[in-house]
Amino acid sequence: MGCRPQLDPMVKPVDNAGMAQDDLTKPDWIESLRIAASFLTRIPVGQTDDVPLARATTVFPLIGALVGLVGGLAYVVAYWIGLGPWLSAVLALLVLMVVTGALHDDGLADVADGLGVHGARERKLEAMRDSRIGAFGVIALVLGLSARIGALAAIGSPELVLLAMVAAGALSRSLIVIAMRMMPNARQDGLGARAGTPDFAEAMVALLIGLAITIAMLFPWAWVLALVFAGIAAVLMALVARRAFGGQTGDVLGAIQIVAEIGVLAAVVVAH
Repeated sequence: MGCRPQLDPMVKPVDNAGMAQDDLTKPDWIESLRIAASFLTRIPVGQTDDVPLARATTVFPLIGALVGLVGGLAYVVAYWIGLGPWLSAVLALLVLMVVTGALHDDGLADVADGLGVHGARERKLEAMRDSRIGAFGVIALVLGLSARIGALAAIGSPELVLLAMVAAGALSRSLIVIAMRMMPNARQDGLGARAGTPDFAEAMVALLIGLAITIAMLFPWAWVLALVFAGIAAVLMALVARRAFGGQTGDVLGAIQIVAEIGVLAAVVVAH
């Protein structure tokens, strides 16, 4: 696919313990935000220090919340000028894709193409690297976009959409960190492998931040459904990837983010 991200120079190879081979320094919070933003978005944040991506994963949910906020504000503005829920939802998703460079959608499509290949695991992994999108990738993209647009339109209320998108952005990206921590690498030369493995504390901090934002946005009880729906979606995607590919890749992490985001939005629809 044409929007497949390239690994930033800051992402260093790691050893089997998941630590950088020549740099164990953990960046401060500001630098972590810059590293995470430069990888997860197209926001121009300038050059970052030479720090492994895994060391900056604690702030993934904060970047996710920011992305969700931008998309939610796009929905609010579109709704305010009279576009209605459906066109507002389309505009919100368009803004999300521009801000992120369609990073996670690309991953979802590649995973679907890989799953559509019969035969050995190596053939599936090779299909995921093909820059051309296949039929299964197109179907996955259409379904993923349709599910999110439909959920946003079903929520309807601009205020609630804004809260839901912030929560979905934060929680889904915290689950990326959990997947990075818990899943083995499917290949040794891919983005997922070279990004490194967050340590237990980093993964737990990311999860707690994502959960705290979700609770704040979806209080008093919709956050429970959001956590359940997103968790189930992420676990199912992880299990499928483990069985089909042997573990996680950058594409698998992107697919986990998309299905978890859909889970959060679906939970808000059910709760309201």
